[in-house]
Amino acid sequence: MAIAYPHYLSSKSARKSVEPPLVVSTQSSSSARSPVNNLTQDELKKIAAYKAVEFVQSGMVLGLGTGSTAKHAVDRIAELMKLGKLKNIVGIPTSNMTRDQAVSLGIPLSDLDTHPIIDMAIDGADEVDPDMNLVKGRGGSLLREKMVETASKKFIVIVDESKLVNHIGGSGLAMPVEIVPFCWKFTLKRLEMLFMEAGCIGKLRMFPGTENPFVTDNGNYIIDLYFKKDIGDLKAASDAILRLAGVVEHGMFLDMATTLIVAGELGVTVRNKLT
Repeated sequence: MAIAYPHYLSSKSARKSVEPPLVVSTQSSSSARSPVNNLTQDELKKIAAYKAVEFVQSGMVLGLGTGSTAKHAVDRIAELMKLGKLKNIVGIPTSNMTRDQAVSLGIPLSDLDTHPIIDMAIDGADEVDPDMNLVKGRGGSLLREKMVETASKKFIVIVDESKLVNHIGGSGLAMPVEIVPFCWKFTLKRLEMLFMEAGCIGKLRMFPGTENPFVTDNGNYIIDLYFKKDIGDLKAASDAILRLAGVVEHGMFLDMATTLIVAGELGVTVRNKLT
């Protein structure tokens, strides 16, 4: 059987911590097949999301992720509930946007105060490295996502193959850090100084098309960090960021994912973190 995404096996640590992938075809029959590489990115996201929902069972408390990929999973859960295939589901939303979506679809909701232990969370990611470490939060919901997903027994991450990177920050896109608004320029400079050797540049996130800072559901700002080089030890980087006064949380989700589902040209791959 062909192994999808061989760069996932490029390091000893990855081989020790992550199972080889199970490859599942995205084609449903031998007739009238459409080439997988003709699928749009959104269609690949939907395939990954639907695969993740196959793990959901009736009676579960579910962490409901935020973003374009997680949206498909929430839609699918609601669809199966209406069909009677899933029953007694309770959702814990990771953002106001997901809350509104779930309410509109009739998914019963609760919170971490009532359900401090969650059966399973399903969410997307902006980057996934070979050890299944993640960057999340480019949609602005990183704090609530991390709170819900750290409380989950299982955390299924759903992505299309464009999100796979060799190292955190490898896409050249933002690694977000949620901060308090007070003296945000001061905090931005301190974040940049932490990663000078990686060529870090920090930018205050703005609402698109405006001159107004983006404000999270928690009333905070986001600093987007861009790295020119690998930042090295991720746990050390995490600790250093969180020690800065003014920082609320960062978008590195380290050693949290238990299952990774990737949709791409080779079909769907399912990888599990070894325990």
